[in-house]
Amino acid sequence: MNSIFLRIYGGMLAVLVLVAVLGVLSLHLLNEIRAGQHRERLAQGTFSLMADNLAQQNAVERTRSLVIWERLLGVPLDLQPLSAFTLDGGQRARLYRDLVVVEKTGPHAARVLRRIGHEDLLLVAEVKQISEQLARATLYLLADELVRYPVTEQQNRLAQIRQEKGFGFAVALQRIERAGLDDDQRRRVEEGDTVMALGRDGDSIRVFSGLPGSPWVLEIGPLYQLNPYPPQLLILIAFLGLCLIGLVVYLLVRQLERRVSGLEVAATRIAQGSLDTRVPAGDADSVGRLAEAFNGMAEHLQRSLTMQRELVRAVSHELRTPVARLRFGLEMIESAGSDEARAKHLAGMDGDIQDLDKLVDEMLTYARLEQGAPALNFQAVDLDALLARVIDELAPLRAEVRVLRGECHGLDGGAWVEAEPRYLHRALQNLVRNAMRHAEGEVRLSYQLGQERCRIDVEDDGPGIPQGVWDRIFTPFTRLDDSRTRASGGHGLGLSIVRRIIYWHGGRALVGRSTTLGGACFSLSWPREQPRD
Repeated sequence: MNSIFLRIYGGMLAVLVLVAVLGVLSLHLLNEIRAGQHRERLAQGTFSLMADNLAQQNAVERTRSLVIWERLLGVPLDLQPLSAFTLDGGQRARLYRDLVVVEKTGPHAARVLRRIGHEDLLLVAEVKQISEQLARATLYLLADELVRYPVTEQQNRLAQIRQEKGFGFAVALQRIERAGLDDDQRRRVEEGDTVMALGRDGDSIRVFSGLPGSPWVLEIGPLYQLNPYPPQLLILIAFLGLCLIGLVVYLLVRQLERRVSGLEVAATRIAQGSLDTRVPAGDADSVGRLAEAFNGMAEHLQRSLTMQRELVRAVSHELRTPVARLRFGLEMIESAGSDEARAKHLAGMDGDIQDLDKLVDEMLTYARLEQGAPALNFQAVDLDALLARVIDELAPLRAEVRVLRGECHGLDGGAWVEAEPRYLHRALQNLVRNAMRHAEGEVRLSYQLGQERCRIDVEDDGPGIPQGVWDRIFTPFTRLDDSRTRASGGHGLGLSIVRRIIYWHGGRALVGRSTTLGGACFSLSWPREQPRD
């Protein structure tokens, strides 16, 4: 899958399938819990009435009551000790709170347990299915309880029973003319029969029974059948969720793909030679940061290729002069009439070869520093020793120019800084050589050492550098045509090498005018301590 949308959508689909499987299992567990709670609500009131009646009876009366209730309910009833059952903590807690416990024993069968008063004795019923017999038994037990009270108190007593026994369905006393029964149902109720009628919504049933010696009709209901959550509902929700997720992912990824496609097009154009191609950075998200990095890479690439072209042109120009002199020397050797003349021309050719060797060395050094971060081994460098070494090495090259040490300001612990010794030595050599080439009589070296940064200054008493060219003096092959003429020698790479060396030290190379000698002042400034990474 090459499309980002398909990849993300496929991942979301896999997650949704996993969630759907977990949802089906959770739905099944939820339906089981709801079914258990529904059975407990239906059985609570009826079995509480029976258990409370049994708690007030002796052994003979209990046996007789169980026989009667078995016939009413159509299920076997028994009294068994609490210790005969293996119950968990939650079931025991329900029994001690006078609540029923319903244990499922089959697809449509359950065992109902209810504690008898404060005894460790349980009323046990093996119910195959909850049918209208449970409603009939409930009506019988309620009627048996209500007839003991005067007609005027029966409503209050029924309300008290509802509150105490915790019926899971409505129980009420009302006038028969308000019950909403037809003529046949009213006749059967008046004759003492139990009548079942559909509820007004058509999805429930109501059970009616007359109350002997009373104008009231006892009503139970409406009773609803448990409707478990269907799996089709979960499938529908999953399908709608999949469509919604797909739409949202598509809207989000479409913008992402368009921006990534823009990067691809820009990279293709750059590969074809359009180095000025850029992409809009956009937002500050990951793609925006990628676009910024891409633009930075493109700018660096364009700058590097431009510099490479300029370098090739400059090198071609620099090589033309010594090569032409070599060719001229060869021609002169052929026409030389004496050994002295040939030796003179050979010496000139040897100088041209040395000049070419220096040019190649500087070009290799500059290319190595320009192409990327070189392997720098930062060490503690003593600036006093470094300045003394450079002065000893270069002072004899021009006897008429004095190379001196100026005012140096260090710290109490000495003039120690962190740098790459070989490259820093090379940079300082290039600055001093450049200063000696243009100085009239004096070159001065000094340093300033602070807590965080250090600076080395190289000053001369030459004609100086015009301020208008300070910003390009470190450009490769740049040589000025005024006071610092091409006759002074060099190839224009020394200062460029200095700039790159100090750049990899995290510092800057600057040029200005010397306030003490009046000529040029080149400065190297970099941190005293280098990052450990």
